[in-house]
Amino acid sequence: MKRKIVAFVLACTMGLSMVACGSSDSASDVTKTGTDSIESGSASELVDGKFAETKHITVEVYDRGNDGGTDPTDNMYTEYIKKGMLEDHNVEVEFVAVPRWTETEEINNLLASGGAPDICLTYSYPTIQTYANMGGVTDLKPLMDQYGSELTNLQDWLGDTNIYWDLDDEKGTLWAIEGKRANNRRINTFIRKDWLDKLGLEEPTTKAEFYDVICAFRDNAKELLGKDADKMVPFSVSFDVGWRAALLIESEMDPKITDKEFYINGFDDRKLTQNGTKTAMKTLNKWYNEGLLWKDFALYTAGDSTEDDMMKAGYVGAFQHNWDYPFRGGDDSIQANLKRIVGDDAKYVAVDCFENSEGKHLKYVDSTAGDRKIFFPTTNDEPLASLLYLDWISAPEHIKYLQIGDEGVTHNVLEDGAIELIPATGDPIMNSGNNIDYTITCNGLNLGDEDLTLLSMAHSYPACDPEDVQKALDIAATDNKIAKNVKVPEIIAENGMGEALGSKRDVVYDTALAAKEADFDKVWDDAIADYLASGCQAIMDERTEKFEAKYGSSTSVD
Repeated sequence: MKRKIVAFVLACTMGLSMVACGSSDSASDVTKTGTDSIESGSASELVDGKFAETKHITVEVYDRGNDGGTDPTDNMYTEYIKKGMLEDHNVEVEFVAVPRWTETEEINNLLASGGAPDICLTYSYPTIQTYANMGGVTDLKPLMDQYGSELTNLQDWLGDTNIYWDLDDEKGTLWAIEGKRANNRRINTFIRKDWLDKLGLEEPTTKAEFYDVICAFRDNAKELLGKDADKMVPFSVSFDVGWRAALLIESEMDPKITDKEFYINGFDDRKLTQNGTKTAMKTLNKWYNEGLLWKDFALYTAGDSTEDDMMKAGYVGAFQHNWDYPFRGGDDSIQANLKRIVGDDAKYVAVDCFENSEGKHLKYVDSTAGDRKIFFPTTNDEPLASLLYLDWISAPEHIKYLQIGDEGVTHNVLEDGAIELIPATGDPIMNSGNNIDYTITCNGLNLGDEDLTLLSMAHSYPACDPEDVQKALDIAATDNKIAKNVKVPEIIAENGMGEALGSKRDVVYDTALAAKEADFDKVWDDAIADYLASGCQAIMDERTEKFEAKYGSSTSVD
């Protein structure tokens, strides 16, 4: 991507001064350090897209702690990026690993210490907003105003929708750019097909049938697991109940819920305060007390492999998770391990069995903008080089290589042109599905051609049957409802509350799920009251006020 970037040289000083003016007036050290370095660090001449003097930037990358994976900061894919950025822009790239499963806490710590990478990403927008209010995050709007038209790869891939998704219409600030979900699928229910066959059962299509199936798994543990019958888990739900029972929860929500109600209760994406959640949780509590759920679910938190290990060993009958979860990981995927350990017929298949009051299998999915939020801390003294990085990794040819690697090593090309990923060993191993930890503006397979991408998706999971993947793809795309982008001014009550309320939400879910059945109502109501009093009610009240101020009496954002 060698081209002349016209506006950079003439507008650089003015544009970067605007960044400083657009930041908070806070007198904190982080603000002073950040704006001083921005003003002095990026006004370098670019010729054919390259800096005259070599620049250096640091980029966050998730460390998933994969067994058998590679160093996320040093492998063939990081070398591809480093070489390309140096050749095309004269920018040295250094990757900084952040643990995936505690990323919000770690980014908080790095921002507070002034040691955050130049390019950061997080799923938690409240974390960004909190530090933006303290003067610790760069306003990207002036930078995009000056340079956006030249960042053609970024513009072509993300478009204004994703770039300006988080734009504050009132203040004009843009603290983050949203990555794009290439394939808008979210959660599926998976069930052991070989167990269904062994017991002569059909795949469930309703909640009642699903209940009957997991009861059959429990009641036939000896037949299904033999000497390991005591390890039977008919239906596994982890500590993250709001995610891992999402389809049950959503089936109990009003399918005609308004944009307003969904937004007011939507600070927490695990739907804790949505109408219908209590009903779903009462069902789960009943199942738990009947011995249908994993008894120790609350003991193992994010990043622990115990539950996955149970699935791989063949002890789990059903679960809900990311739409492709059992297929991820190549030879170390749940599906591959299950086949290797249990037998050729052992596998999970996706089923669609949580119907709502209208009989539909409604699934709430995020907009294509509901992905990683990419931002620059004010300690970033190379914002221009950082924007060029985002542009470089958004080029179609770079996304494609990072996602499929080298032919004959990480993928084959089939007769119909479809790309089939093959198991990799050593340095070519991808630590995340489709290498999304490096394609941070792109989440999901994107081969630059929509037809080719769709043709290839079922072949993107080495060691798994493409027919099983295709079925999961189809189910995850059925009866989807996309959340709206409600554009209201900043919700002040949300500042600093993301991590605290997220932890409390898990406690509410976990405590209520494991309560004695007779105590459920009291345990749930008391826990919700405490959750609301801990800051959630203030958030909901302010969301109500600002929604009504923006949209009047309408309950829709259209």
